[in-house]
Amino acid sequence: MEMMDGIRVVRMWTYITPNRGVFKRMLDFASFMVSATIGGLFVPRPDVVIATSPQFLTSIAGWALAKIKGCPFIFELRDLWPESILATGALKGGYLIRLLERFTYFIYTQAHIIISVTESFKTVLTGMGIPEGKIHVIENGVLLEAVRPTRDKATVRTAYCLHQDAFLMGYVGTIGMAHGLATILEAARLIQNDHCLHFVLMGDGADKQHLTEQAQAQGLHNITFLDRASHKDAINLLGALDVALILLKNTPLFRTVIPSKTFEAMALGRPIILGVKGESLDLIEEHQCGLGTEPEDATALVENIRILQEDNQLYWAMSKRGKKAIKEKYNREELARKMLEIIEDYLGGRDSSRR
Repeated sequence: MEMMDGIRVVRMWTYITPNRGVFKRMLDFASFMVSATIGGLFVPRPDVVIATSPQFLTSIAGWALAKIKGCPFIFELRDLWPESILATGALKGGYLIRLLERFTYFIYTQAHIIISVTESFKTVLTGMGIPEGKIHVIENGVLLEAVRPTRDKATVRTAYCLHQDAFLMGYVGTIGMAHGLATILEAARLIQNDHCLHFVLMGDGADKQHLTEQAQAQGLHNITFLDRASHKDAINLLGALDVALILLKNTPLFRTVIPSKTFEAMALGRPIILGVKGESLDLIEEHQCGLGTEPEDATALVENIRILQEDNQLYWAMSKRGKKAIKEKYNREELARKMLEIIEDYLGGRDSSRR
């Protein structure tokens, strides 16, 4: 147990495994579900239980504890399951997928409030027959003080052996099966004779080793792979880039998502090249803080890189508009207040109906 910003945090045991292999990942997810449920039994009765869904089995622990404790259950929907598994190709259809579909529908029906991070998720749920009135949309955002670089651009580039005068395009985050980052390797091959352009990938994940080996095999010297780093160091690197790359595979599901790294790039004033269709592209176009490109299209990616490299006026206009949008609409403190108001309104209405 520890205190973080005045909040008591109880850490639970879980089986940690690399993001490779469905069985081990499911064992990781299930181990936390079990340990969180057991650990929650020893926590004093709360007013409400909130579960979030970077992995879905967390929601089952939340529902179980809410039932046992006799309090409302709020579900924060950050990924669609099992659609996310199917989109990455980690699993095909079958019994496990059908079981997960039943679990997810059950959780959606049992939650008193559902907080969705995109409008598209809400549309999916209402299409399943989930009442619209209990679904609220609160987008991702950033805590402004958490996205201020602590080191200057030159110092960061020197630390990572990156050329000071290069135009750097970077991806920071999970290097996984969903992200289609082979597109960056193909783009690097297309521009390998332009020594002013350089790619950087920071992170870890199921595809990193394969991509690293492919880059070496192709003799690509215009791409640097960096290990996963602390959030502070990741922010410092983002601040030292010229362009933030946000890519996903060309899969219908990803039209419903907005990668959280989008907001960090905007907050840092990094123009974005977005290889994602749907709601993410709508956001970028609304705030005019980046360029959309066809998912998994290396040629289109290179064309957009050159636009931002050559058009200085457009580059800085996008930089300013991204920062402005974060301050006005995606400040996490304001988003948290909005979520708190939803919870308080529900609890207040619930108490009134009991009188």
